Amino acid sequence: MLYRIIHDTTYKYEEGVTFCHNIAILKPKNILGQELVTYDLEIQPTPAEFSERTDFFGNTITRFSIQKHHKELKVVALSKVHRDFSKVPNIDADLAAKKITLTETLDLLKGVEDAVLDARQYQLESVLIKNIDAEVKAYAEKSFQPNRSVFEASFELMQRIFEDFEFNPNVTNVATPISEVMKEKKGVCQDFAQIAIACLRSVNLPARYISGYIETLPPPGKEKLIGTDASHAWFSVYIPTFGWVDFDPTNNQIPKDQHIIVAWGRDYYDVAPLKGVLYSSGLSTLKVSVDIRPDVSQQQQQQQQ
Repeated sequence: MLYRIIHDTTYKYEEGVTFCHNIAILKPKNILGQELVTYDLEIQPTPAEFSERTDFFGNTITRFSIQKHHKELKVVALSKVHRDFSKVPNIDADLAAKKITLTETLDLLKGVEDAVLDARQYQLESVLIKNIDAEVKAYAEKSFQPNRSVFEASFELMQRIFEDFEFNPNVTNVATPISEVMKEKKGVCQDFAQIAIACLRSVNLPARYISGYIETLPPPGKEKLIGTDASHAWFSVYIPTFGWVDFDPTNNQIPKDQHIIVAWGRDYYDVAPLKGVLYSSGLSTLKVSVDIRPDVSQQQQQQQQ
């Protein structure tokens, strides 16, 4: 499926801004099963400085600064992405990896292979997922038992979060502690992903945060997924001998073609779509909109060719 994505972010400043420096992580990944066809980043006012690089996690980081007075900052990321989940290794076809238990996984994670060493950094605490308390660990241990398959336990954890937590965008923000989300059992996709990651790390499993999008308009007869009006988030767990397996607790499903991956890291802080510093006073407002839908016209052209 070929998707067209428009991610529009607008800040309005009551007193105006004299200088700002920003970091944007909005460029979708070009990885197996996902081809970035086109990408353009439109910024108004025009930046005085602009650069692009790859960060430690392999994400594309755009840095830009605006050095003149402005009362509005508008950042629009325009992407076309081709998704083909059939090209991605399927753990259902690797029964041995699918059955690896928690005990076996922790033993295999003592290895020194490059993939294992890379995964082990995701066992550690991070900026937004730290001081994991007993309540989180107890919640995790309901699913993760020593002789149980890590895949099965992770799948069950996804299902439990879907059932136990209420999607409510008016309760939390990016700074809400994990402990408060656990107590309230309410939040958004970012919270649910980070709760899952905290659970996995509490039993010493590597887990990473995935930032991206899901299809805004579903196919005829299909229900619209939750989290389609802004950036979406889910989690991934590392299973030795196989690799990373993604889970979407907001929608209770394993991500496939409807999920577009932009970036991954230890938590939301590593992959925030837009963050920065500015010189200003007064109030500001933020408006974010995301539209992702199949690019039918181009797909028809490809079929005709």
